[in-house]
Amino acid sequence: MSASKLATRQVEKPWGRAVLPAPFRNPGSEKIGEIWFEAEAGPALPLMIKYLFTSEKLSIQVHPSDTQAHAMGLASGKEECWLVLDAEPGACLGIGTQRPLSEDELRAAALSDKIEALMDWKPVQRGDFYYIPAGTVHAIGAGVSLIEVQQNADITYRLYDYGRPRELHLDDGVAVSRAAPYPAQLHRKVDFAVDQMLVDGPLFSLLLTGDADARLDGTGPLMVIPVEGSVTIDRDGTTITVGAGECAAIDSDIRLSSSPGARLLLARANG
Repeated sequence: MSASKLATRQVEKPWGRAVLPAPFRNPGSEKIGEIWFEAEAGPALPLMIKYLFTSEKLSIQVHPSDTQAHAMGLASGKEECWLVLDAEPGACLGIGTQRPLSEDELRAAALSDKIEALMDWKPVQRGDFYYIPAGTVHAIGAGVSLIEVQQNADITYRLYDYGRPRELHLDDGVAVSRAAPYPAQLHRKVDFAVDQMLVDGPLFSLLLTGDADARLDGTGPLMVIPVEGSVTIDRDGTTITVGAGECAAIDSDIRLSSSPGARLLLARANG
């Protein structure tokens, strides 16, 4: 049996924030855009859990599927989902395009700066949940805080970056894109007080629950992300407490206890 609180890494991004929302704290003046949770030893985890905080728009980007990634000699593609924790007035997510675009149209739009106007910018607020299939052209707007659960693959193709001096990946990005309207059924409004399965797919499962005894089928460790409150893990006589803003990876037979009113995200890979 094994259980561990994952190490926290703050990742600087040009679109991040110098002042982070509680319970996070930025000890410096850098703009922190992401909080990653990683195992300190052993093989990489099959899922990556992140918090994202934006002060500007992210690049318009896309990720390949497993099949596309394998054809390029990569270990896996990248599908992900977003649970919005907070959003400033007017905050939006760009998910899909307003109409289907051919490869030539997508490339021309990215090169001419017209791609931003062709994106479907969706106003968001706390509780919005979106599953982002591979191939979806997407971007996160300014003023958003969210939790992202994804396949653990660092593979992002930028199509457009608002003139920032970062590399673009037009050839690869256009090749793996499905530039089309986003399927409405992949979006839902989440009541954080209600237990519900958010993802039950071939790549991973994600459950929102207050039940510390809940478990998910799948492979690899169970990822435990307290959204509110905390959980306690008893491992070999040692007590580990994992609170909001932290993440643990446990074997499914490890027992947890939760604080009163705790709300947990449980995630597990299925591949």
